[in-house]
Amino acid sequence: MEEIQFNHTLPIQLRFNDVDKFGHVNNTVYFSFYDLGKTEYFASVCPDVDWERDGIVVVHIEANFLAQIYGSDHIAVQTAVTEIGTKSFHLAQRVIDTETKEVKCVCTSIMVAFNLEKHESKPLEEEWIQAICKYEGRDLRKKK
Repeated sequence: MEEIQFNHTLPIQLRFNDVDKFGHVNNTVYFSFYDLGKTEYFASVCPDVDWERDGIVVVHIEANFLAQIYGSDHIAVQTAVTEIGTKSFHLAQRVIDTETKEVKCVCTSIMVAFNLEKHESKPLEEEWIQAICKYEGRDLRKKK
C-alpha cells in the first residue's frame, strides 16, 4: 500500500470467538474490524449524517493478510479516505499491532453514497466531501 497518512485509529478488543482452532484470528473476522473502523470514522468526521435516509455501501473490497493476529495481541484498525469521486470514494484501512506497530492486514474498498428511500446511488453530499477533505488535510476529489 502506498504511503498513506492514517489520522483515524480505533483500538479493537479481541473476543474469544474471534480466534479459531489454529489459535489466530480467523480471516473473516477482519472484515468486522474494518466495518467498525468505517463506522467510527464517519461518526467522527461526518457527525450530522441522517443514517435513516442516507447510506454508504461497499461496492468493492479487497484485503491482503500479512501476518497472523493472536488472541493476546493488542490491535487497532486505521482508516483513511484516499480519493473522492462524484458518488463514490476510496478507503484504505489496515489492522496494526498497537505495541509493535506491525501491519497485520491491509484493505482497500470502494464505497458509494446510497439513498435508502429510493434504493439507488446518489451524489456525495458536498458537506461530506468538505468534512472528509478537512479531516484528511488535503483535497481528495478526483481530478477530471
